[in-house]
Amino acid sequence: MQTEARLTDPAFWQMPLRDRMTEMIPIREQGPFTPASFENPMTQETEEFFVATRYAEIVELSKNPKTWCSGKGAVAVPDMPEEALEFFGSFINMDDPRHARQRGIVARSFTPRQLQNVLDSVDTICTEVIDGFCEKGEVDLVEVMSQPFPLLVICDMMGIPRSEFDTVLQATNVILGGGDPEFMGDGDPMMALFEAGMSLTNLMNELAEERRENPTDDLTSKLVHADVGEEMLAPNEIAPFFILLAVAGNDTTRTALSHGINLLSENPEQRNIWAGDLDAVTPTAVEEIVRVASPVTFMRRTATEDVTVSGQDFTEGDKVVLLYGAANRDPRVFDDPETFDVRRDPNPHVGFGGPGPHFCLGAHLARRELSVAFRQLFTRLPDLELAGDPVPLESQGMPLVGGIKRLPVRFTPTAPVGA
Repeated sequence: MQTEARLTDPAFWQMPLRDRMTEMIPIREQGPFTPASFENPMTQETEEFFVATRYAEIVELSKNPKTWCSGKGAVAVPDMPEEALEFFGSFINMDDPRHARQRGIVARSFTPRQLQNVLDSVDTICTEVIDGFCEKGEVDLVEVMSQPFPLLVICDMMGIPRSEFDTVLQATNVILGGGDPEFMGDGDPMMALFEAGMSLTNLMNELAEERRENPTDDLTSKLVHADVGEEMLAPNEIAPFFILLAVAGNDTTRTALSHGINLLSENPEQRNIWAGDLDAVTPTAVEEIVRVASPVTFMRRTATEDVTVSGQDFTEGDKVVLLYGAANRDPRVFDDPETFDVRRDPNPHVGFGGPGPHFCLGAHLARRELSVAFRQLFTRLPDLELAGDPVPLESQGMPLVGGIKRLPVRFTPTAPVGA
């Protein structure tokens, strides 16, 4: 199969991570930009785009949002209808000044100081989650931990009641399922997406209204109340932000956690290094998991003018997909890039996006979640091991998040500690 066709083949994205990234090597080495095309499922028309696979070019495009914008069509490969752009993605689908305004409002509540209560709660929630399955001995780790843990953190942060957790989980699975039939059902995929988005929107609008009347100390209250002189999100901006947070903030950590366990299984010597010195190794190990797994597969940028990058000519309107996983294994930047090294330092990966205005706002929280999760797994379930092969997400094209749908593990049962 031709290179460009391989990149849009669902079977390619359902391969084991190691095999997929091995196939990416010749694609990256043939040049910094690879032309590709796909059939848009909404229009049945063939659309062309470029794929950026090298570190330097992804960094350059990320740092130049005026030339390479996010708000023209979508950050996914196919353009989305205007109403869908307003519905999904929040400010990752926007450019300045609108992007700067919304991100700035949210960023006030996303500083390490403002997030301290949330960061403190991560330990408690992780303990609660592991307590829920530690006596069983054999489980699907995605179902019992990777999936609920980061989403519970986000729901608690926003003030979403636990009674609504399943609603949020099902909706986020649809939105980031990449068209996986298990999550989408038998109906029209676009209708399933809109129904999931509407479910989250209604939930968030009701909560925002409640917090306007009865403020608490959660993030929703902070977003609907402002100090004198401070801007706040408009009522119609609250729900899209929550959808972004519930989807992006949940699924990236969920995917990194699942891939991390699989990587440790494939590299037992690295597991021993990490387990032998948790305090020293955890910071670099978390970064290495994000580098190697690159949970966010890509973001798309669109040229706003004619421009040449690394010898490739682009015209206004050209689409470029930034493949973060390929950049994170670029031998021009990383020594021995295919090797998983929990002590890798320096590690300037782009797993949280390239430098620039769209760098992941929740990177600090994601690092905290992953650090806590692996520390507790090492100390509470030290002999945890795979009990079968990972089951990939059955995406129907190039997925925004390259997820693991199921990950069977076994371990010696232990007693809950949080009772």
